[in-house]
Amino acid sequence: MTTAARRTWYRPMRSRSSTEPNRASTPLELFFDLCFVVAVAQSATLLEHTVADDHFVHGVRSYLMVFFAIWWAWMNFTWFSSAYDTDDDIYRLSVLISIVGALVIAAGVPPAFEDQNFLIATVGYSVMRFANVGQWIRAAVSDPVHRAAATRYAIGIVVVQVGWWLNLLVHGGVEYWVFLGLVVAELLVPIVAERPGMTPWHPGHIAERYGLFTLIVLGEAVLAASVAFQGGLGSGADADLIWLASAGIIIVFSMWWLYFDRETAPTPGWNFLWGYGHYFIFASAAAVGAGLVVNVDHHTSEPHISDTAAGYAIAIPVAVYTLCVWGLHYVPHERGLLLFTPPVGAALILAAPFWPATAQVIAVLLALVVAITVVLTRRALDLSTSESYPQDDPTD
Repeated sequence: MTTAARRTWYRPMRSRSSTEPNRASTPLELFFDLCFVVAVAQSATLLEHTVADDHFVHGVRSYLMVFFAIWWAWMNFTWFSSAYDTDDDIYRLSVLISIVGALVIAAGVPPAFEDQNFLIATVGYSVMRFANVGQWIRAAVSDPVHRAAATRYAIGIVVVQVGWWLNLLVHGGVEYWVFLGLVVAELLVPIVAERPGMTPWHPGHIAERYGLFTLIVLGEAVLAASVAFQGGLGSGADADLIWLASAGIIIVFSMWWLYFDRETAPTPGWNFLWGYGHYFIFASAAAVGAGLVVNVDHHTSEPHISDTAAGYAIAIPVAVYTLCVWGLHYVPHERGLLLFTPPVGAALILAAPFWPATAQVIAVLLALVVAITVVLTRRALDLSTSESYPQDDPTD
């Protein structure tokens, strides 16, 4: 076997530069994200069914639990690949194994929602996490500078995985508290592992990866709006569904604009809060789609919940999304009215279900938040530009 052939199937897993120019998502990363669409869609669909059937607490609790597994597995792969993507054959096979785990998680979503049976989801989650362990072992062997961090990652993941399997033996309501404890343990693994020295993730690459996943979860809301349009424009046009679909599209457009209005990326000291905070952005964005479908079903079939409850199926995730984007994208960089506009808008959105045409009211409020934010941002930018480049005095 030639040297070139050996380097094709295996390369030493040394850390990549955090200042590497033109770092972009690879086709493998995009394929990885695409396969996660299945799991996200499954969880959003089952959230819609449980909320529409008036099992709000059960549905939201199950959704947050399942979505944590989806998000955490995706996030760990994303940060690891930013630091150690070698793109050799072994790396690609490991990622494909992780994708199989994601598909198993998707298959385990229905029993997790309906029967609180997390066995299949745990199997899929473990497949993904143990594939990640193998990658960290490779990094520990090949990257002496970050060997301590990589070793801590591998050990921490294995220990917590044992906890997830033991959690399957717990019943009687205690399993939810054990679940929360294991979530805390999962979140602590990177914090503890990175103490010897931060692994060299690429800020621009991470920001792009998170932006792409935001688009994926927003796609759930776009799909829900299309369902409403289909119902409203089908045989026997339904004006109420058309208005609902129009409101849904405005909400999704506004959510997109609010997130992508400015470039933002994690920075040292801010990276954990930035990365972890996106759980609520992703989960709430996907839940908006579920809320829109709840309102479509509420209009087209015999309702099992009140109009106010149906309204809150949209209002709560939209408000959470708005507050989280504001906290991660605006609070660290802005001052003045920009620090008040999104939270005031979120508060008004939470009051919208007490008014008729809730979806339309939410759409108007969120669009106003975006419009005011854009105007204030552009004004601040123009002022900054004029101060940086003062105009020549015409009298000189």
